[in-house]
Amino acid sequence: MRRALRLLPIPLGIALALPAIAQQTGSKPESWGLCRVQDAIPAFDTGNGQPAPAAANAEAARQAREQAPTEIEGDTLDGGETQAQYKGDVRLVRGDQFLNADSLDFNQDDQSYVADGHVRYQDSGIRLIAARAEGNQGTDTHRIENVQYQLVNRRGNGGADFIEMAGADGALHGSTYTTCDPDDRHWAMRARRIDFNTDDGWGVAHGATIRVGKRELPVFYFPWAKFPIDDHRQTGLLYPAIANNGRNGFDYRQPIYLNLAPNYDATLEPRIMTRRGIQLGGEFRYLYERGRGEVSGSWIPSDDLVARRRQDYENGEEIRYNDPLKEKNRGSLRFDGSHNVSSQWQARAGLIWISDERYLEDNGNSAYGMAQSILQSQIGLYGQGAYWDAGVMADRQQLADYTLTDGVLPYNRVPRLYFNWEQPFGHTLTLGAKTELVNFQHEDPSRGSGSRLDLKPYVSMPFSGASWYVTPTLAYRYTAYQLSDRLAQSLAGQDQTPNKDPTRSLPIATLDAGLFFERDTEIDDKPYLQTLEPRLFYLNAPYRNQDDLPLFDTRAFTYSWGQLFRDNRYSGPDRQSDANQLTMALSSRLLRQSDGKEKLSVSLGQILYFDDSRVTLCNQSTGYCEREVEQGKSAWVADANYAPTDRWTIGASYQWDPKYRRADLASIRGRYLFRDDGVVNISYRYRRELLEQADLSFLYPINPSWSVVGRYYYSILDQKPLETIAGVQWDSCCMAVRLLARRFVRNREGDLNNAIQFEFVFKGLGSAGQNTDQTLRRAILGYYRDDLYLVPPSNAATGSQTDNSGPDSIL
Repeated sequence: MRRALRLLPIPLGIALALPAIAQQTGSKPESWGLCRVQDAIPAFDTGNGQPAPAAANAEAARQAREQAPTEIEGDTLDGGETQAQYKGDVRLVRGDQFLNADSLDFNQDDQSYVADGHVRYQDSGIRLIAARAEGNQGTDTHRIENVQYQLVNRRGNGGADFIEMAGADGALHGSTYTTCDPDDRHWAMRARRIDFNTDDGWGVAHGATIRVGKRELPVFYFPWAKFPIDDHRQTGLLYPAIANNGRNGFDYRQPIYLNLAPNYDATLEPRIMTRRGIQLGGEFRYLYERGRGEVSGSWIPSDDLVARRRQDYENGEEIRYNDPLKEKNRGSLRFDGSHNVSSQWQARAGLIWISDERYLEDNGNSAYGMAQSILQSQIGLYGQGAYWDAGVMADRQQLADYTLTDGVLPYNRVPRLYFNWEQPFGHTLTLGAKTELVNFQHEDPSRGSGSRLDLKPYVSMPFSGASWYVTPTLAYRYTAYQLSDRLAQSLAGQDQTPNKDPTRSLPIATLDAGLFFERDTEIDDKPYLQTLEPRLFYLNAPYRNQDDLPLFDTRAFTYSWGQLFRDNRYSGPDRQSDANQLTMALSSRLLRQSDGKEKLSVSLGQILYFDDSRVTLCNQSTGYCEREVEQGKSAWVADANYAPTDRWTIGASYQWDPKYRRADLASIRGRYLFRDDGVVNISYRYRRELLEQADLSFLYPINPSWSVVGRYYYSILDQKPLETIAGVQWDSCCMAVRLLARRFVRNREGDLNNAIQFEFVFKGLGSAGQNTDQTLRRAILGYYRDDLYLVPPSNAATGSQTDNSGPDSIL
């Protein structure tokens, strides 16, 4: 029997109230690889051999079902027009919704219904089984008893003793939620009662606990917890962070999320450190149609760490460097924001301030290593078009390392204006210009001040074919200064007349040419494409005496492969190297034709100096001066990478100076990828008179559930380890536990710190403990496979470490 009705007897989406606490957290999608394929509640057969139709998302499903009729069929139909009694395999279908029960009674007069016996329901978001469901469509009241459910769009299952619903208000009694398999539950969340309102999108859990293990040992208890049951954010507590180390003692942070408005929110973060005191932190984030921003900061009223350090000095310990010993009112403040002025112009700001030079060392998150020594604040307006980019900006430097003085700080640029233009005209002519006007000021008045105008117009004529290219370029560089009396006098010396308006101008000519050869070859009966790519780069620039020019923002580039093809040895306009030189380079690659994977790459290059290069610079803070580059040959630069298999990667870089018959740089690196995301990295780095280091890091899976992690980073030059990590990980379908022990250099003096990090990860819910994930991601390249192709996270923490998404409260 079949009869068409316009009714939705059971609004069972309310069963999502408890699972809505679960929020995907972290920077990597959670892995469910250890879970069984079959769901806790498999999809139901709607009667035609097909599951109920699904929609692209929940909102589309709701809209579609509003327009769809409700069709009910069963083995028998009794009753009259006002009382319908379906019995025997009753099936109801409306859009993506499907209901099945042994019997269904519906009263047309009072809109009441009863579904009894093996009640099964599914839609695009959930499947569930219940013993009985009853309610009234007219009063919109419902009760579902003995419920078990399975989420469809994300992993999760659980149950409830019964669910009550009255309009938008409802309650779940005796509810559970987990992402584990029902017969292998490592954790589950239970709540005595959950009240919720589907209109406001909030829920309140009473007597909620997180339980672990087969015996369901309670590890977290929340007597009262408010949380969102949809995409809306709600004010409440976030997961705490708990740690213990020698510097801070027992360290407890409790973030408090404030949902102030749809387009702005805030997070407060009180923190208790047993060996240091109380820290108050927070952040405020806003978002509007044309921009966004974030303000964050922290404040320590009184720091016992500084008090202990002061006591050590009073007991006779030598005061090292210029320790600020700031004990009261330590803190930091940071702002990052942007505003789209137009389609081509954007205003951006990144501002940071700290209370003292030792703040980052003492308060930077110890999970990320040594702090930065210099902080830069910057604000500006930037534009970009098809053939140009421009900007006006200003920046300021702040010292963040008490072992240094203000003299090492770069100059502040207040302001800096620049305009760059490059446009092709036809196929063989390109015109361009780089222009910059900067005013420089310094935190140390003894360094002086000044302004600089730098103009560099150029013309290029690129010619190319299928296997060759030739690009001659002619540029002209003009640089003019206006210097303060102090700076001009320091450049001239005591016995010379200072030049307050020095200038420099010179032409620069380059010729870049290359060939590209390729051939098909076979290795082990596999087709490869081998390339041979010779390249010549000629540079000519006349000598200009630049001793009377200041050094505002110019440094020497580190000699490397890229330096072989630059028209200047220096990073800024204060020095333009003279040159009459030719770079000869040769590269070859071996590409697997089946997928384009690079099997082998080899590069070799050297510069021939036809004349001495006489322009040099001296570091004003250290007094070190470069030597002139003499006529002859530069060091050979060689780089090679080889992949014996898809899992092995081996690389090496080498610089050999034939004149002095010595190695200036050597680097050897190797990586092996295990199955199940395991990785081993080993490397050796040497740079003459600067560093010699060895680094071993690994993630080794013992079996699908257990793995060990570690790093040993050692300075051969200093004969001491820089960082040591040892840890163990346990993983299951729905839960992971990580335990790390870490010893690392925490400042530039070489002082060591110890830390123990422990973290519970409840997949699909969140984590509790310290962020071991970020520590391992930084220390072990390839801990996330995607990081092999991305830039690793920064080593330094210079302020609030947050993402751009709004947090959802879970407590």
